[in-house]
Amino acid sequence: MPTQLTGIITGGASGIGRAISKELAARGIFVVIADINASLGEDLVLEIHANGGKSRYMPVDVTDASSVHNVIHAVYQEFGRLDYLFNNAGISMYGELDQMSLEHWKKIMDINLWGVIYGVQAAYPLMKQQGFGHIANTASVAGLGPTPTASAYSTTKHAVVGLTTSLHYEAEAFGIKVSAICPSHVDTPIFDNGEAISLDKNKINEQVRKQKMMSPEAFAIFALKGLEQNKPIVCPVPLRRTMDAVFALFPFLQRKIMRMVCRVVRETSVVKSDDSPALPVHKNTPF
Repeated sequence: MPTQLTGIITGGASGIGRAISKELAARGIFVVIADINASLGEDLVLEIHANGGKSRYMPVDVTDASSVHNVIHAVYQEFGRLDYLFNNAGISMYGELDQMSLEHWKKIMDINLWGVIYGVQAAYPLMKQQGFGHIANTASVAGLGPTPTASAYSTTKHAVVGLTTSLHYEAEAFGIKVSAICPSHVDTPIFDNGEAISLDKNKINEQVRKQKMMSPEAFAIFALKGLEQNKPIVCPVPLRRTMDAVFALFPFLQRKIMRMVCRVVRETSVVKSDDSPALPVHKNTPF
C-alpha cells in the first residue's frame, strides 16, 4: 500500500478550508482541494506547490451526491488510501424565520447538511475497508447552542454536530476517528458571502467584526491539534464547558443574551416596522 498520506477538503479553496489545506500540505500530506470555485482552487494549488507541498484541485458540487462520491472514490483508487476527509464546504444565512422561504431552507440544507452526509456516506465504507481514517465535519459554535435570527444556519450545524458525535463512537470499533470542528468568529469570507434575508448585511458584519476574530491559519492549527487528540468536538471558544454549566444552572442568563442578540439583529432589518410581526411582550413570564 502506498505510504503517501492523503486528505480531501471540500470548500478547500477559501477560508478555513484553505488554511487547513495549506497546513496539511506543510505536514507532507497530499491535499485534494475539492471546491466549486476552480480559479481559487487552482491558485491555491500553485501556492502549495511553490512552498514544496503536494496538491491537486478537483471540482465538486457538494449538493450533488454523485459529484462528492466521484471525487472521494477517485482519490482512493489512485492512492489506495484516504487518511482525511474534511467536509468543510458551507454557507451562512441570516434572517428571521417568518422572512425565510422554503427555497432558503433547501439551499442551506443542501450545502451545509446534505453536503456533509454525502461525504460521510462516500468515505466511511472506504475507511472501514482500510481500517483507519479521520472524518472531520465543519459545524460551528452555532451548532452547540441557540442562534436566534440564524435559525436555518443553526439547524444545519446542530445536525452536523449530532451526526458527527454519534458516528464518533459508532466508528471507533473500526479504527476510524470522527470529529466536529466548531469555529466561532474566524475571519473568513463566509460572513461577506453570507445571505441576509430582509436584513442589512453590512450592519450585521459590523457587529460580527466587533468580536475578537481568529485568523483561519490559527484556527487550522487549533483544529488539527484537536483532531490529533481525537476530540469529538473541537471548539476554540474559551471556557465553553464552564459556560455550558453556567447556562444550565442559571438559564435566565442565556435567555437574556439571546434576547439581546434578537434586539441587535432586528436593528439591521430592512423591512418596515409595519411589515414585521408583532412581538410578544414578556411581562410576569413564569419561565
